[in-house]
Amino acid sequence: MRLLSYLSIAVLTATPALADPILFTDHEGREVALPAPAERIASIPIPMASTLIAIDGATDRLVGMNPTAKSAILEGILGRIFPEAQDIPSDITAPNFIPNVEELARVNPDLVIQWAGRGPDYVDPITNAGLNLMTIMYGTEERTRDYMTMAATAMGRPERIEALIDWRAQVQAELEARTAGLAQEDRPTVLYLLRAMENLRASGTENNYNAWYHGLAGGRNAAEEMVGGWADVSVEQVAAWNPDVIFLNSFEADLTIDRILNDPILSMTDAARNGRIYKMPLGGYRWDPPNQESPLTWIWTAELLHPDLFDYDLRAEMRAAYRVLYDHDLTDAEIDEILWMDMQGGQANYAQFAAQ
Repeated sequence: MRLLSYLSIAVLTATPALADPILFTDHEGREVALPAPAERIASIPIPMASTLIAIDGATDRLVGMNPTAKSAILEGILGRIFPEAQDIPSDITAPNFIPNVEELARVNPDLVIQWAGRGPDYVDPITNAGLNLMTIMYGTEERTRDYMTMAATAMGRPERIEALIDWRAQVQAELEARTAGLAQEDRPTVLYLLRAMENLRASGTENNYNAWYHGLAGGRNAAEEMVGGWADVSVEQVAAWNPDVIFLNSFEADLTIDRILNDPILSMTDAARNGRIYKMPLGGYRWDPPNQESPLTWIWTAELLHPDLFDYDLRAEMRAAYRVLYDHDLTDAEIDEILWMDMQGGQANYAQFAAQ
């Protein structure tokens, strides 16, 4: 298949890390200057740890990460592919991403990655300690490609990032070509719940990555009237929106589709009545937010929203991607686990993802 062949080229053409000085500009306009590719990187933003592993194909350079990032690695398949990740320190940040400078100094990174745009409390302790800093912004595909490229540049891996960015662009273009002509009434309404256990937190449309790829896959946001990117909502509000499809987050480990199906109000939505409740997969990272596996998220979403428009072989796409991202051959059992087949294999349109 085309994607398998395309991604395989990235493995065959990989080159060693560069040894020349490295200069680039981060998302706060800061010039990052490294005398050589960074060999020790500490990542405070949650999604970056697994992204660094994917870009480098190894854990060797990751010397510190956010505890939530570590939990995703250990809960998902990445912790089995790279068991040594369990020993990487995760105390480099206090709550709310404030850096723990003492622990950062202890792991002695060549580069610290931190969120951009959050003020001096987040960056000054790092720079005042004399550590090299790279800041990233989040929430859009353009920013995702930017920070992935910055990370690859910092590691001296330009050949890796070129292939991965091209893959993202290829899949995006394919989906856009198929869904561009869909009328509004042919686009199912979609609600993504970032939280669903103790409270319901729904995705809006303002700088919201989930809403963006739902549109890319041929859906429309059931909460498009909502102001802002996120808001806590009531079950009555969800019932009033009456979404065609509900996607549940993969952040809440104990969350299952029964949260919706067993609720006296939410179970009356069209999504529940028609079996279109799905929990987001947990692969090398959680598939909800932007990350190195996002094209797989887009394909999975498109196949669920419009199985009549798309004929991807998701399992083959996953195998191809994992060989390149992690040098790992996925088994059927691993794919079933990532996709939560045991839990939601009986939901509408989900049998297409079953092993043949």
